[in-house]
Amino acid sequence: MGNYLISISGPTAIGKTTLSINLAKELNTEIISFDSRQFYKEMSIGTAVPNKLELDEVKHHFIQHKSIHHRYNISTFSSDAKKKIKELFIKNKNVILVGGSYMYLKSIIYGIDDIPKAPVEIRDELNTNYNKIGIEHLQNQLKLLDPEYYQKVDLSNHRRLIRALEVCLHTKKPFSSFLKRPNKKNYNHISISLKMEREKLYERINNRVDTMIKNGLIEEVKSLYSHRELNKLNTIGYKELFKYFGGFCTKDKAIDEIKKNTRRFAKKQITWLNNNDDHYWIDPEISINKLKDKLNQVIG
Repeated sequence: MGNYLISISGPTAIGKTTLSINLAKELNTEIISFDSRQFYKEMSIGTAVPNKLELDEVKHHFIQHKSIHHRYNISTFSSDAKKKIKELFIKNKNVILVGGSYMYLKSIIYGIDDIPKAPVEIRDELNTNYNKIGIEHLQNQLKLLDPEYYQKVDLSNHRRLIRALEVCLHTKKPFSSFLKRPNKKNYNHISISLKMEREKLYERINNRVDTMIKNGLIEEVKSLYSHRELNKLNTIGYKELFKYFGGFCTKDKAIDEIKKNTRRFAKKQITWLNNNDDHYWIDPEISINKLKDKLNQVIG
């Protein structure tokens, strides 16, 4: 039957870490993380990195292996991950992938889109327009040049808008036209997606944020405040507390915003999973024996 990659996906806080560790132990294999927020050693509490006991239970790869001051993008990750998978397949029949950054997972399974590189002058002009006129100008421009991508992209993320617009302006073609990746997989792949009632998931998210605060998130973010302009730190849990440290809101308001933005992020993750690929939808509290039985039906 060959080797298999088994990915465990699902919205944040649903229980991916626990299930992946239990399954890896049962299958006697290792874990590759595709959570881009957990790559960086300076970001620990706010990214829900597995704790030392969890990391000691099963060998993990691509967790806190880089500094926020190093360049590390999806292309480099994909190359590194494929090398590690090749290595692991020598001694393991199956390898488990776990995380919530789904474009990073897709880069492994399907490869990366060949998107043209635009001249830096175009990006500089778009950034200037954003700083002078605001994000709505970028949104309207993208709606005109690429209505298909406009419907998919996070319209509040100016960097993604600029990335799409620079390609549109440089190539005179829609950015979305470069995203038509063939549906051919690089590996035998089984996608497990975890699901839970929305209210229960949101309660878990709120509780997790409270636990992060108790575990020292505020102190962690304060130590990174001087680096707040780094794109890697423009992420939930950090950007809200940067506003608090900058005097733009109260601490309680920042914490409430973290919870709200995490819930929104979870909703987007669920939408992405519903719209991409085929998954085995699993309750996160499924017994490992039942999950192993399901997998055996597929991989033998």
